[in-house]
Amino acid sequence: RARYHIAPEEVQLAVVVQAMVPSEVAGVLFTANPLTGKRPETVIDATLGLGEALVSGLVEPDHYVVEGGSITGKKLGAKALSIRGAAGGGTLKQTEQASAQQALPDATILELAQLGQRVEALYGAPQDIEWGWAEGRLHLLQARPITTLYPALSGLPDDGQLRVLISFGAVQGLLEPITPLGRDNFRYLAAAIGTLLFEPLAGEAQQALFEAGERLFINFTPILRHPTGRRAARTFFPLIEPGSVETLERLWADPRLALRAGKGRPAWRTVRAVAPMLRNVLYNLLWPTAGRARIQRRIENNLALTRARFEPAQDLAACLQALDDTFADIAPFFMHDLVTTVASGQVPLHLLRKISKEPDKVWALTRGLPHNVTTEMDLALWAAACAIKADPVSAATFAAHPAPGLAADYLAGRLPPVAQSAVADFLQRYGARGVAEIDLGRPCWHEDPTLLMQMLGSYLQIEDAASSLTDTAGTSATARAPTAVFARSAAAADALLQQLIETARQMPRGRLRVRLVRWAGERVRGLTGLRETPKFAIVRAFALMRAALLRAGQKLVTEGAFTQADDVFFLHLRELKQLAAGAQCDWQVLVAERRAAYGREMRRKLIPRVLLSDGTAFYEGVSAPPGAAESESANILVGSPVSSGVVEGVAHVVFDPHAVQLAPGEILVCPGTDPAWTPLFLAAGGLIMEVGGMMTHGAVVAREYGIPAVVGVSHATTRIQTGERLQVDGASGKIVKLG
Repeated sequence: RARYHIAPEEVQLAVVVQAMVPSEVAGVLFTANPLTGKRPETVIDATLGLGEALVSGLVEPDHYVVEGGSITGKKLGAKALSIRGAAGGGTLKQTEQASAQQALPDATILELAQLGQRVEALYGAPQDIEWGWAEGRLHLLQARPITTLYPALSGLPDDGQLRVLISFGAVQGLLEPITPLGRDNFRYLAAAIGTLLFEPLAGEAQQALFEAGERLFINFTPILRHPTGRRAARTFFPLIEPGSVETLERLWADPRLALRAGKGRPAWRTVRAVAPMLRNVLYNLLWPTAGRARIQRRIENNLALTRARFEPAQDLAACLQALDDTFADIAPFFMHDLVTTVASGQVPLHLLRKISKEPDKVWALTRGLPHNVTTEMDLALWAAACAIKADPVSAATFAAHPAPGLAADYLAGRLPPVAQSAVADFLQRYGARGVAEIDLGRPCWHEDPTLLMQMLGSYLQIEDAASSLTDTAGTSATARAPTAVFARSAAAADALLQQLIETARQMPRGRLRVRLVRWAGERVRGLTGLRETPKFAIVRAFALMRAALLRAGQKLVTEGAFTQADDVFFLHLRELKQLAAGAQCDWQVLVAERRAAYGREMRRKLIPRVLLSDGTAFYEGVSAPPGAAESESANILVGSPVSSGVVEGVAHVVFDPHAVQLAPGEILVCPGTDPAWTPLFLAAGGLIMEVGGMMTHGAVVAREYGIPAVVGVSHATTRIQTGERLQVDGASGKIVKLG
């Protein structure tokens, strides 16, 4: 109870008086597969005699699997021992010769499975049931929920088709739950994009994003079932979330996901929507400097429109109208401007990999990229740290106080003037950012700058710390100033481009190749850094929305509907509209239930990368190469390499960046990262993540700073302990525990 934060007064116990069943056969039944999560499967273990031998682990039972009214799996166990009731009371053990004997006849197995389904229907959730069979009759002895299953997807069409969904959080580096209004934000955006590309859709009718366990999952089925979509997925998905690729490869062979031929020419609505996207990408490729300027103008114009909608909103009705107006016209801006911003940098990158003699080297061109708002942010925070360090009073204040106290002092205006000014200047530009920033319900740095204070504390140690790592370049601690690291990365990338040009010159049709390599390489350097621009634009807009919703929430507190202003984020959009319309409901109770569910999911450690509509969940990431499984499970871990270099250092496992201060040179080990984590990279010696790919935020920034990084490492945060010394090879994806 303590581990799961269940208050003792919430629990009631009872003494059950139950007649003893003289079971000839007994066992356990799960109305859903407890290992895979597959809901249509009933799993039964059965042994001779009483069930005590099975639950005590003394016997290998029979194992039966039932699905769709048929026995689909059967494995007979040794059943070498049984426990039976003794005359006059007590039990006795006896040896059995029953390995070839089926404990239950097939008809009884099917009857038991049907009985289990009735119990599940009664309780409304998958059940773990103990049962006995005596004198040809089944007896139910105990039933309880299966608590280990990942929650089922909600809202899927009930048409019997198998669907494959990818974790939205794994792609975004956010494995924590998302608040209800935060989830609606993306579901309504998906509906707006669907309306732009295909046909008009209401927010609740979209089929791209579904919910399970307070998280979002992307419906990947249409892509997998389309020939072109499958080819594109095989090309690009390994760059985004390589940990899911092996699972998808297995699923592609499933006949229920067979390819479907395309339906001919795309609809006029799709053509009309895609044409401006292609035009914008072409414009950016032809005139990169003008393209960057145009993108920034359009972003600022859109933010001005968002500000004009939300800043005047003082109550819930006005906020909801502003949200409706935003969803009505957001799709063209998102698709035509933001998506094409990312695509403009990816086109030359992939062209260069295709025409280069050494395609894997091309990724090094993305080190030290200009025009990346995330690395610009990190370097701006470094500049703030330098200003603080140069002022003795500010430096002493940071050395003497913990981060929460510094954050409180900043919000109250009590920091020394130099520190107060340095932090304020940083937040004026980047205050909309924050951990889990894509969730509208999470506070941004303007509201809670605790993490900033912790990162500033780490930065203040960088040049003074004794070296706690050894890298391939022999870089000393005094040379690890982030500006110097970034400059070296940029210089190395420029030198590599010249090498690629010289290599192309020696190849057939060298003159043409040189022109192509130079053209593509210059655009990689000029456009690929824009990959972070869309997200920064989105979170700046979210900050405006959040501020307005908090004002409305505070007003609802005074009216008695809420207990605190951020309760507004724990209702769905449709519920907020009902509240604004005066619907009667105990909103405080509903919010309390939602907060409790959110809190429970916050404690969940294992999140599926891939989830099927039948409940089957896949958790594993990148697997060890053939023949390496034994060593991989002991002292060697493997993942997907995303930033080259070899580094040794002490591991620091981090789940919440607010709760730790990273020491310079430590290896950051975490489930995933979003841009708000990246300032930690300036202090880190290396990076290990459970999710992510070559083009996710953490990988992009790690390459820019020249930090060795490996992602997609299965269960890294449980297999690695804080304090262990590691060697991280960002070129091979190999992680070695050094003891």
